[in-house]
Amino acid sequence: MLSENIRFLRKDLGLTQSELAERLGVNRPVIGAYEEGRAEPRIQTLKLMAYFFKVSVDDLLDKDLSTGEHSSDISGKSLRILTVPVENEAGEERATLVPVKAAAGYLTGFGDMEFVGALPKFSMPFPELPADRTYRVFQIEGDSMLPVPPKSYVIAEYVQDWTDLKTDERYVFLTKDEGVVFKRVRTHAHKRSYELISDNSVYKPYFIKQSQVLEVWRVRGVIGFDLDAFQSTSASMKDVLAAIERIEKKL
Repeated sequence: MLSENIRFLRKDLGLTQSELAERLGVNRPVIGAYEEGRAEPRIQTLKLMAYFFKVSVDDLLDKDLSTGEHSSDISGKSLRILTVPVENEAGEERATLVPVKAAAGYLTGFGDMEFVGALPKFSMPFPELPADRTYRVFQIEGDSMLPVPPKSYVIAEYVQDWTDLKTDERYVFLTKDEGVVFKRVRTHAHKRSYELISDNSVYKPYFIKQSQVLEVWRVRGVIGFDLDAFQSTSASMKDVLAAIERIEKKL
């Protein structure tokens, strides 16, 4: 966050690059290089800037001073070690099920082996799912992701590196404020945020900061037991396609 913070603090004080350079005893192009991320200050200059701006060196380096939030590792790799239940002497992983009634507890217990171990667990029998991955099954609420109906279960694969997130694919996010969220995603690396998009157009897209995210799971499949819900969705889609076909014939 260093380059962004230098730019923010300089502008917050109403200083030009030349004026800041004069205060710090460096050349103006050096300040430009710092703000553009083309160069990094030596430790003595870093301490001097922290003293001048009245912030700590740690905050200058690792805190978004425009929002007051600490930056997160955008890859997600350094956040924590995933808690995964295993069974038998071979230590084979088991997928865990997070039903709706356990979703609230999952927000606080996702890193607790006792909590995760108490969730229903099973092996994945589906040949479409590679055996060397970590899976979790989340039961979803609401109709924001129709045609996937409420109370369905989404099978999700753990995403270790968040830079692998693909635009318009479906993911389950565990977030600090909203808990478990099932959405499509559009990444905005320069803003350190994700745009979450519902399949149901009634719901507007919205943004969450990367610092709000605790876990990311890529959705690989859906299991549902409300067959009527799937049938009605399929029928409505047929109606839409039939209407499009009629319009094309008229054209």
